[in-house]
Amino acid sequence: MANEQSKRTAALKALEYVKPGMKLGLGTGTTAGFFIEELAKAKIDVTCVPSSNATETLARSLKLKLIDLNTALAAARIGEIPQLDLCVDGADEADKKFNLIKGGGGALTREKVVASASKEFIVIIDDFKWVDKIGKYPLPIEVLPFAQKFVESEIKELGGTPKLREKFTTDNRNIILDVTGLDFSDPLDLEGMLNNIPGVVDNGIFAIRNADMVIMGKGKEFRVFEQ
Repeated sequence: MANEQSKRTAALKALEYVKPGMKLGLGTGTTAGFFIEELAKAKIDVTCVPSSNATETLARSLKLKLIDLNTALAAARIGEIPQLDLCVDGADEADKKFNLIKGGGGALTREKVVASASKEFIVIIDDFKWVDKIGKYPLPIEVLPFAQKFVESEIKELGGTPKLREKFTTDNRNIILDVTGLDFSDPLDLEGMLNNIPGVVDNGIFAIRNADMVIMGKGKEFRVFEQ
């Protein structure tokens, strides 16, 4: 219950950054779920882009106004960069350089696309997710099923130990390998290196597009960290 309170506290604080008329990216997972619930209660007039089928189902049940990402970006005015105004999402780990590990819920690829398509990216976490350096949480990597064994062998060459996430398929109909043992001394380099393996769709390191702001809830208190 204390953990849930921490997540809801962070979600409520993030709500203060949502303004009427925004195009808003919605993350995936339990903490993002609290934010979506509070957004619906607040009745702010925004248009939402969900990052997963699960998020879409929740947001639709709460009567939020939804739009797909392609439509949202196509609506940009002439001369403007097509972007969402804000993305709010959770994380499995966040460090003090604003790097993240995401993908515990398996939606990492779409989450990364939505975050990268947003002007501002706010991450909401409980205090247990705030770490000195990311890498303890097993790294989710989305992989084409066709390429599973090849990707596994390449990950082992990098020192990692991949484990197939059993009985799970992503919204993109791919598999997830949860990987331990990798060297996270340079998350930016590791993110690119993993994505260069043929057959990898994307991985759960968010260093290229890291957080602009992290809101950490601890019970009914919060702290805001900005780059």
